[in-house]
Amino acid sequence: MPLRSEDLPHVDASTLAGMIDPKTTALVVVDIQVDFAAPHGLLGRHGVDLSPAEAAIDNCEKLVAAARGAGATVALMRVVTSPETDSRALKTLMVRRGQPGGEAICREADGGADYYRIFPEAGDIEIAKLLYDSFHGTDFDAQLRARGIQTLVICGLSTDCCVDQTARSAFHHDYDVFLVSDASAAYEPGLHASSLSAMEKNCVLLTTTDAVEKAWSKDADV
Repeated sequence: MPLRSEDLPHVDASTLAGMIDPKTTALVVVDIQVDFAAPHGLLGRHGVDLSPAEAAIDNCEKLVAAARGAGATVALMRVVTSPETDSRALKTLMVRRGQPGGEAICREADGGADYYRIFPEAGDIEIAKLLYDSFHGTDFDAQLRARGIQTLVICGLSTDCCVDQTARSAFHHDYDVFLVSDASAAYEPGLHASSLSAMEKNCVLLTTTDAVEKAWSKDADV
């Protein structure tokens, strides 16, 4: 029987409320941007099924609203690239795979890096990164520490790539990490659940959109 994300251990709302105090927690929204999620973006133009991404973004929108309502920090991550910033290692990898030029994604110049459906507001953290890890080569850690953030609730795209890399890096930076399983998605069957399982075993606690909404509601017993 295929592994299903709902079969993995999850933290429920009653337990979660005491763990994600809005004063010391940031909601980290990973790579909800044109090339990864919009029908007119790079993946959409190449015929990738974006329905799992759209379902995850629906829940990301709920999480952003809950975070703003509770007073938690909202942090929006984006890949922002140009030909000059492409990694040598990434270009070499693509050439060796027989895909020269395949790294040209999330270009700032053509709008592929633009936000999609979820947009920053005053007071949010915005991070532009070149590859997968939201901490690598950015000031994300410094911005979080300046706000007294200890806990990260992570959602976004894709579960097996930038969400995974950001969650693992957050743990290595000594943050308590929660991953919202139904507010993240992968583009291939099986990758979502298998990635969640690997992270749950090593560095994150899984939870759901509904649990976070209840934990951050005005009636939550924190």
